Amino acid sequence: MPEKRPPFVVGNWKMHMTVSETRALLDSIVKAVPDLGTARIVVIPPFTALGEAARLLANSSVALGAQNLFWEDKGAFTGEISGPLLRDIGCRYVVVGHSERRQFFGETDITVNKRVHAALRSALKPIVCVGEILEERDAGRTMARVRTQFDGALEGISPEDIRKIVLAYEPVWAIGTGRTATPGQAEDVHAVLREKIAEKYGKEAAACAIILYGGSVKPANSFSLFREKNIDGFLVGGASLEAESFIPIMKEAMKAYKEVA
Repeated sequence: MPEKRPPFVVGNWKMHMTVSETRALLDSIVKAVPDLGTARIVVIPPFTALGEAARLLANSSVALGAQNLFWEDKGAFTGEISGPLLRDIGCRYVVVGHSERRQFFGETDITVNKRVHAALRSALKPIVCVGEILEERDAGRTMARVRTQFDGALEGISPEDIRKIVLAYEPVWAIGTGRTATPGQAEDVHAVLREKIAEKYGKEAAACAIILYGGSVKPANSFSLFREKNIDGFLVGGASLEAESFIPIMKEAMKAYKEVA
């Protein structure tokens, strides 16, 4: 493995945060960024706050992302949002295939793949989520499940485009439950995902790939998780809604990075 990649931390606000709440949280995050060195920070507000977030982040190193996109670039698709619209408002990243989208809105590996291609067409970097449910974990099918999701989500992705994609391993049983995969459990899956990248795209692409962990990430566990060699950062849910928890997660990841690098 090469030198440890700098922390990459994403805050996914889900269906939370008004515009005024967005202003307050981003003010704290932007002020904290100078102390985080080479860490890369992305915030993912709800659609209603994207415009204000883009304005507030215009002169910041904090990047803006969206929580989903449709696979067509425009058209009569009431209630959907396209890659060109997200790019126009200032987004650089977009979450694709989150387990909540799969669970509640019928996302499949096929539709996730279509969204990945749509994001790349619009020069957005997809944050592609994979992860198993508790029954699959208990039955020993975790690795088979994430390999299948990897293959489905990245069907037709070129070696050039794989470098624009961020992967996120989110065990479904750990999202919003307070339960977290142990560092060893998370590392095992991250290692498999990196091996999949190497098999399909080569060792150099695998060495550069960013693979995040998501699932009840907190300040208390972020240091030990980031110390694992294949975990490059976090996709943070509930703990990203308050500066008092999100900023310490970023700082703990940076502390672990400095110790390992």
